[in-house]
Amino acid sequence: MSLKIYGVLKSRASRNVWLLNDLDKPYELVPIVQTYRLKDPNAADAPVHTQSAEFRRINPNGHIPTLTDGALTLHESLAINLYIAKKFGGPLAPKDVAEDGEMTMWALWAATEVETHSLNLLMHTAQLPEAERDPAVAAAAREGLQQPLAVLSNALTTGGGFLVGRRFTVADINTCEVCRYAQRSSDVIDAFPAVKTWMEACQARPAFAKMWADRAAEPDPA
Repeated sequence: MSLKIYGVLKSRASRNVWLLNDLDKPYELVPIVQTYRLKDPNAADAPVHTQSAEFRRINPNGHIPTLTDGALTLHESLAINLYIAKKFGGPLAPKDVAEDGEMTMWALWAATEVETHSLNLLMHTAQLPEAERDPAVAAAAREGLQQPLAVLSNALTTGGGFLVGRRFTVADINTCEVCRYAQRSSDVIDAFPAVKTWMEACQARPAFAKMWADRAAEPDPA
């Protein structure tokens, strides 16, 4: 099997696994855990992690996920998904150069306009230990999401409930996964009904459900 995804499901590799599940294409998930999740990354029995020399030879940035497909190596989860979609084709992929441009635009938009705010909201309302949460960071993240979510809502409304081509595509997977971090603060998403409906529809897909169940079952590193 030539196509490999290096990472774990409790990381941005979830985006790639969701897409591959949706495409029903074979792949190998090579477990690489984030170094910060390990009690002692230097222990003799520590699993291969993002700062391991073995993995840094594959991705010198020391981040997951990474894709290898034969001689090709790609980093960055959203770019990996754009590649996977175009490699296999079909309705989730761009049908022409115009749609290719739109899908690339939405990937860059999600990364630059949404992800930092979405992650900050998650970390400072739910994920960090309570003593480490900063209400000011959470409030700034809520405020920072208002304009991009309004843009997203308008695009979905005018696009028939999808981002590109009036159909479900890799652009929806990429953008939905970035927005997912904000879902724990339901009031933020609920304020934009078109976004809420779209996210629920995306996450109702069997491919997402399989990824999410496998993610929940993934053991935590020692």
